[in-house]
Amino acid sequence: MRRGSGNKLRGAVTAAVLTAAATVTALVLPATATAQPARPAAAVAPAAPAAPAWAPEQSAAIHPGVLTTTTGGGQCTSNFVFTAGGRTYLGQAAHCSATGKATDTDGCTSTLLPLGTEVDITGATRKGVLAYSSWSAMQARGETDRGACGANDFALVAIDPADVASVNPTMPFFGGPTGVSSAGLPEGAQTFTYGNSPLRGGISALSPKGGVSAGDTNGGWGHEVYTTSPGVPGDSGSGYLDADGGAVAVLSTLNLAPLPVSNGVADLARALAYANEYGGLGPIALVPGTRAFTQSPPGVPATAVAVPAGPPLGG
Repeated sequence: MRRGSGNKLRGAVTAAVLTAAATVTALVLPATATAQPARPAAAVAPAAPAAPAWAPEQSAAIHPGVLTTTTGGGQCTSNFVFTAGGRTYLGQAAHCSATGKATDTDGCTSTLLPLGTEVDITGATRKGVLAYSSWSAMQARGETDRGACGANDFALVAIDPADVASVNPTMPFFGGPTGVSSAGLPEGAQTFTYGNSPLRGGISALSPKGGVSAGDTNGGWGHEVYTTSPGVPGDSGSGYLDADGGAVAVLSTLNLAPLPVSNGVADLARALAYANEYGGLGPIALVPGTRAFTQSPPGVPATAVAVPAGPPLGG
């Protein structure tokens, strides 16, 4: 069952969101928890080995965190790099290709653009193509799992082969990912993310953030997190790493309740398993970063990635 209310975070900008983003560091947010579903014992699932053809991180034009703009949809932040069937993909949120209202958060009923829709990728010389959408897949098969409908928010954009040589899979600032985390984000777990919303005016120091989980939502299909500043419109689809650098979640919603200005994130392991079963792309593998993960990147203020202050979790 979905907790609270949320808005999808496409490129739309409102005065209320701008105000919330400016004041969030002064908020003390309550936290609640739900029962944790059983998970596999391994903390990090195997990932595809990094191909030697990846561009050097310092010069790569395409990487996790670059902006994607879906034609007729919204502007979002990419999360991780994936491969399947000999193609290379960037992950984004499924709702980036939605055409309804920001409050349409049910992936099984929201209106969508079709697969094959073109997507502008910042840094690419050619347009990408929407190749998979969890929302399209759920609607096509008549999904009845309400947890999946509420939180399975994941899509893949195929990168044109001409641009693959410009790709590096490393998360900016933090490094990694080390693989796909199967541990989820239980209550109190640390998480690290990188958003690239145009609302930040290109100030890269505002992009890396540390956060903490308030527990699961939608039966484990999602998690509720709060960070030193919230994900805002344009950050949709951003990738989240766990404390070991595993790719663990994708930014989905800006929540108004019960945690004001918290974010709802989609569990990546579950979303990726769904894509592998119903996506029709062949086995999908996350590509690990070419630089080691660190919780304290050089040049990033400790306050930017610290766990937000607040009452004890569960209080």
